[in-house]
Amino acid sequence: MRFAKSGAKKTLINLPQPRPTRPHFHLPFRSRALSVTIADHPPLFRYITLVSAESRVHTFPMSSDPQATFDQHVLGMIDTSPVGGVPRTPAHQDALRHLVLAHQVYHSADYPDGYVTVRALAARPAFHAANIAAVIAGRESPAALEADPAVFDRYVASLPPALQPTTEPFRAKAVGRRLLHRAKLDASVHDAIHSLFLVPGVGLSPGLPGNYLYGSIIEDDASNPNCTWSIHVHDRDDGVATCDGLPRDAAWAKFEELLASAPFMLSELAALDFHLNFEPTTPA
Repeated sequence: MRFAKSGAKKTLINLPQPRPTRPHFHLPFRSRALSVTIADHPPLFRYITLVSAESRVHTFPMSSDPQATFDQHVLGMIDTSPVGGVPRTPAHQDALRHLVLAHQVYHSADYPDGYVTVRALAARPAFHAANIAAVIAGRESPAALEADPAVFDRYVASLPPALQPTTEPFRAKAVGRRLLHRAKLDASVHDAIHSLFLVPGVGLSPGLPGNYLYGSIIEDDASNPNCTWSIHVHDRDDGVATCDGLPRDAAWAKFEELLASAPFMLSELAALDFHLNFEPTTPA
């Protein structure tokens, strides 16, 4: 409200007040389990609401960029398509390439010409021994550790019924890593901890059915209480990321960081100090 001079009098002039704006937030990098919904507001006041795994709600003004809006349209098409398909029109394919380069879309492990969105994978659970934290911390005996086959069974049960039979060819590979590791140990030493986990993601090759990478957290020498630990992550073929020589507490912290970072491309683990057995390439 301001005063304006009119002869000897002062006249009140009502000026429009600026509309209060909503606070802006920044997405945490690689925050796990973020789902996107469009709040039901009139078009001029529509916002994107992000709900995290910790039930925190963040509200963002929806972008007015036509490309960003079309990208959201393509993401929705992938999420609702039974095979992760996208129309082959130039506009859809250009948007798809953009989303793949931005690591918002991955090639599907389940359908040769299909795709899966990061936001869909972010809603998928990770799987590991239920008592792995207690065993690593020494609160439970290694003999009580949930067995790898049981962990794999829980992963299989989480998948749609049509995908469950496709996991069996990979069971021996995922669970058998423990036996390969044990063969390298001195027979006089009791079994070291070698525990299976599965996390949403893709590698140099696709992941396991349901778009999962698998790996192990490994105690390197059970006879030495101060031994180092390793974490290995595999895709379904030859892609591997390893982090070796970690003290026990550092290994557990790295494992928690790995779980919190999913879903991811195997090559992205280089940012978490993992060694890759391949040269990262730009997604096609």
